[in-house]
Amino acid sequence: MATDQAARHKAVFGRLHDAVGTGDMETVSKTIDEVVDPEVVFHTPVPMGTTGVRALKDVWEVLLRAFPDLRVVVEDTVAEGDKVVFRNTVTGTHLGEYRGLPPTGRSVRYSEIFVFRFAAGRIAEVWGVVDVHAQLRQLGVLPGGPS
Repeated sequence: MATDQAARHKAVFGRLHDAVGTGDMETVSKTIDEVVDPEVVFHTPVPMGTTGVRALKDVWEVLLRAFPDLRVVVEDTVAEGDKVVFRNTVTGTHLGEYRGLPPTGRSVRYSEIFVFRFAAGRIAEVWGVVDVHAQLRQLGVLPGGPS
């Protein structure tokens, strides 16, 4: 039973991951509506000040506008009980405004780890750690990046 549950949860995440991979915000938005609880709770800062599904959509709108070639590669997946953990590598080219920074044309590569808790087959809670420091360094915002 636990293995079936883990497989179902991984499949739900897979649908979201595949939607993000299209780079099409309409597809991402529709998939979020299908696989994420409308009142999803974030335990990570969401810079837009929104909550629930709107917050998740806002995050993806900002990322896909800033990095239209954004790619998320899942490096590791661990599932247990009602939670699934994903370790990802993210790459993209900064071609749109991001966090007030005009496009630089620079490439970024950074790591992230997310924990999703599922309830009734949908993503109900999200914890995440994103290496924003590496991202901003590569964009030239912080010292140690390209000049």
